[in-house]
Amino acid sequence: MKIFCKKTDLLDAIVIVQKAIKTNSTVQILDGILIQAEDGKVKLTGYDLETGIEADLDSDVVEEGSVVINSKYFGDVVKMLPEEMTTIEVDDRYNVSIISGDANTVLKGNPADSYPKIPVIETDNKITVSQKLIKDMVNGTIFAVSKDGTRQYLTGCNLESDGNTLTMVAIDGFRMALRRADMGTEFPVMNFIIPNKALNEAAKIFNSDDDTEVVIYNSSNHILFDIGDVRIISRLLGGPFVNYNAIIQKNPKTVVTIERRKLLDAVNRAALVIMTDERRCPVQIKMVDMNTLLVQASTEAGTHKETIDIETTGDENVDIDFNSKYLIEALKVIEDDVVNIEFNGNQGPCIIVPKEGNSYVYLVLPIRR
Repeated sequence: MKIFCKKTDLLDAIVIVQKAIKTNSTVQILDGILIQAEDGKVKLTGYDLETGIEADLDSDVVEEGSVVINSKYFGDVVKMLPEEMTTIEVDDRYNVSIISGDANTVLKGNPADSYPKIPVIETDNKITVSQKLIKDMVNGTIFAVSKDGTRQYLTGCNLESDGNTLTMVAIDGFRMALRRADMGTEFPVMNFIIPNKALNEAAKIFNSDDDTEVVIYNSSNHILFDIGDVRIISRLLGGPFVNYNAIIQKNPKTVVTIERRKLLDAVNRAALVIMTDERRCPVQIKMVDMNTLLVQASTEAGTHKETIDIETTGDENVDIDFNSKYLIEALKVIEDDVVNIEFNGNQGPCIIVPKEGNSYVYLVLPIRR
């Protein structure tokens, strides 16, 4: 194999596919990047048997071929290349020469047939959405994915469409994060659970521009995000997912309307005195009266008290404790200036929703005193 390419293009492709590679894999070949030069095109692949990423490389192919090369060594060498124009050449013993200017580094490679094959996904089932929409949905929910491996179906986000509304949900047993988007009247019906890693890495690659699209293909076991020169393939998690609509309370007893930034800043300041054992040292949310909310925390390290102006609907006072981290993570990803917080007594969850519309729901369970 022999190809010519630009250092910057090569490095960009390496960084992208490295997102799928486990550096501590017990299978040595999975530490590598698969490089394939076929039909005049070059493709780099990283794969950990669960998530695979393919990136096309703009290059001139002199001689076709393929090789697997250690991801870390390859990336480190390319970062240090002295010139922009780069030559990659592989001999019949899979020695990979990386040539740039007067520099020539040779790394030991492996035959491509020892690299596991990424699943091929049929293109019959597909949807097309903006990259920005999916990126925002992932960033607005993924922090609530469960870390508990005993409940695999909660270690990913549920992506669901009823034909009109696209919804992404994450639940970890203590909180829920939900984002919705109206997709029109002829959007495909679907429901699958995508692992945390695949979504997290995809969101880093997706473009934030409104007009760039991603095509999503799915089979019974896998999903493919195709953005043209990059493709992310992942296995799907088994379900069914939690019936999240059933845990969203209806007819709350108290609704507090509050400036999001003021509440976020107050909880952040209260969290400064909270020790690592967050269940013993919660942040307290308490209504002083119908127009004033008190945010406070008290620990061995110190105390914090702060009041915020609010508007209240309902006549039941609120005095409830929460994990400060869960409140902060939810409030950080909301862009609205003003939000509604719904309460159903001092033992029920708080639910953060828009003042108008239904584009998000954030539910946080309280800490019992």
